Amino acid sequence: MTDPHNPGPHPHPHAPRIPLPANSCDAHCHVFGPTAKFPYAEGRSYTPPESPKEDLRALHRLLGIDRAVLVQPACHGTDHAALLDALETSGGRYRGVALIRPDTSVAEVKRLHEAGVRGARLNFTPHLGPAPARDEIDRVLELVGPHGWHLALHVAGAGIAEHADLVRSLGVRVVIDHLARVDLREGLDSAAVRALLDLLATGTVWVKLSGTDRIATAPPSLADSAALARLLATRAPDRVVWGTDFPHPNTTGFVPDDGDLVDLIAEIAPDAAARERLLVTNPAECFDFPDAGSPEV
Repeated sequence: MTDPHNPGPHPHPHAPRIPLPANSCDAHCHVFGPTAKFPYAEGRSYTPPESPKEDLRALHRLLGIDRAVLVQPACHGTDHAALLDALETSGGRYRGVALIRPDTSVAEVKRLHEAGVRGARLNFTPHLGPAPARDEIDRVLELVGPHGWHLALHVAGAGIAEHADLVRSLGVRVVIDHLARVDLREGLDSAAVRALLDLLATGTVWVKLSGTDRIATAPPSLADSAALARLLATRAPDRVVWGTDFPHPNTTGFVPDDGDLVDLIAEIAPDAAARERLLVTNPAECFDFPDAGSPEV
């Protein structure tokens, strides 16, 4: 049964008004199912509608996106079969972010790396389950470190300030999901935003300018979340990437049109050079894609 709090993506997204550069990357998206082939995990906290790789590819054709980073969703648990299927059939255009547990085997991590996974996600949001303890994080680092993976951090509200010391201590590239899901009702000078800016200044932290719809205070207007994204892109233009978060799981009340999310890039990165960094150069470095000028494999 489908979760009523997961209505699925916008049914008829429009083609964006702005053209995107070649090899543009959607740095945060998901595939769900099809469940007849890739069932959801038992005990999952949410049940989204199916949104298989074909749906993602159709959206990216509409938007003008060539590359993508697929993030393993909690509803599939640590069974990465759907993610691996999408990676293996992408012709090298996809990378992945996995859910790694302390008891994940070395062989499994190696298999994921060879398929195109380049990061492990740590969830510190209660709706996705209990947060990992420090010894669990250290074990994940031990497993993924030899492959040079980044750690993706999913926090919300004051979480980025609360976990700032942890981020500094990790010793690897950290990618903060969804603008840290800060509470914009507290403005752009909140403790959370200041903590995010301070972490960006370390040089080892990156931020995904995704989830603007999740933190906007007056949707469908995304003006305040776009202002935060623009601030981060201005402060650290070489360590920001952009994503749709398609098909927008755990969304209630407002589901964005992905064409509008692309058009918002014009406000976040207002010139061609900034868009090239945000959509092509930065994700190529962060997620180990071929050089921006190289042909697709």
